[in-house]
Amino acid sequence: MPLPKAELHLHIEGTLEPELAFELATRNGVELPYADTGELRKAYEFEDLQSFLDLYYELMAVLRTERDFEDLANAYLARAAAQGVRHAEIFFDPQAHLARGVGMGTVVEGLWRALQHSESAHGISTRLILCFLRDESAESALETLEAAKPYLDRITGVGLDSAEVGHPPVKFREVYEAAAALGLRRVAHAGEEGPPEYITQALDVLGVERVDHGLRCMESPELVERLVREGIPLTLCPLSNVRLRTVDTLADHPLPAMLDAGLVCTVNSDDPAYFGGYVGDNFDAVRQTLGLGEDRLRELARNSFLASFLEDDEERRARYLSEVEAYEF
Repeated sequence: MPLPKAELHLHIEGTLEPELAFELATRNGVELPYADTGELRKAYEFEDLQSFLDLYYELMAVLRTERDFEDLANAYLARAAAQGVRHAEIFFDPQAHLARGVGMGTVVEGLWRALQHSESAHGISTRLILCFLRDESAESALETLEAAKPYLDRITGVGLDSAEVGHPPVKFREVYEAAAALGLRRVAHAGEEGPPEYITQALDVLGVERVDHGLRCMESPELVERLVREGIPLTLCPLSNVRLRTVDTLADHPLPAMLDAGLVCTVNSDDPAYFGGYVGDNFDAVRQTLGLGEDRLRELARNSFLASFLEDDEERRARYLSEVEAYEF
């Protein structure tokens, strides 16, 4: 049995495996520019974040109906359960779907068809986090939040993702203030490709409670000290960092130094269909390559539940934490 863990940095669109992409393309009459799944897998060789995003958005064309989103979520949940995930806080990108004529209701209701049965079917509790695309306008983000209002009973928080460089967090001050007023939790990608100042902006301007990625905080001792002092969790994605060339090799990843510094680090999979590994694979990789021992792995698992948005169910959080402590490697 794998180590129990929560996954806090997971884009549901990034779990679209080539086999499911072709299945949905056939179902929906969408022609993909690849001969077969083998050729499509070869396209998953990225030079940087933008080349990944180009393919990521291209393949979204196969997602059309509630059933498609339900199938996508169920496929992820089954894989996650097999890798020890007990709780998942799942990102989705509505602007990418709205732009192709797929409505907010189709996306949310489709995902919800899977999530509402996730605990009984997969043993995983879930939360849903609506992400704004930072390379779209601030006005588009506000319109997206407005479109989500009928579904806020199913949405726990908001996030900020897509191409980071040139799109500082301050651009989204207004929509984050609106989200806070609606009682939504707040996270944001910062400090992956963008500079440490983006992390500071995400904290001070957007009021985020977790930082997604955040590994470039290590360039600023003052920022590291602040993150430790305030206990701000970081949702790291090691295999993603390597595939997108944020770090050259996994052996170069700053995770051990970040843990030694006292940062609240978690390990997640980001876009696992594209980056060569789900969250359990990420745990295995950092254990093998970075030499993390049992105490560190248990710390990462513990952090994942402590950083989860489970304030409405502390009994559940306590139960998950007890599973981590009782786990025998």
